[in-house]
Amino acid sequence: MDAVLNSIAGLQNFALYFAISIALFFVFKVVYAFVTPHDEWKLVKEDKNTAAAIGFGGAMIGFSIALAGAVTNSEFLLDYVVWGVVAILAQLVAFALLRFTFMPKIAERINNNEVSAGVMLGSMSVAVGMLNAACMSY
Repeated sequence: MDAVLNSIAGLQNFALYFAISIALFFVFKVVYAFVTPHDEWKLVKEDKNTAAAIGFGGAMIGFSIALAGAVTNSEFLLDYVVWGVVAILAQLVAFALLRFTFMPKIAERINNNEVSAGVMLGSMSVAVGMLNAACMSY
């Protein structure tokens, strides 16, 4: 009986952190879609744009990697939320870095369904998410 109770002892914390993770993930998707000059939702859902799906999917994966790093290394709930916000900002910086330095026409290229642009955006987002998670390990 003790083994069963010990195994579910963390269930409440899991539920709390998971609920906040889903909320942060939702906030990220909304903020990211608002900040980017192209409409990811329309491009993916209506136009079936592969480049937009790859780029937006990479951004969500990169954010999730950073969020996983934050939950693993946070000492308490508020700490986790703060690092979750940092992860959102890091993904926005990654997009801005790509857009304003390496690929100034990234939005136009994604609108035109250039898969190579989507791969670059997705890759940059995942790379930044991995770096962000590693840096959160302080």
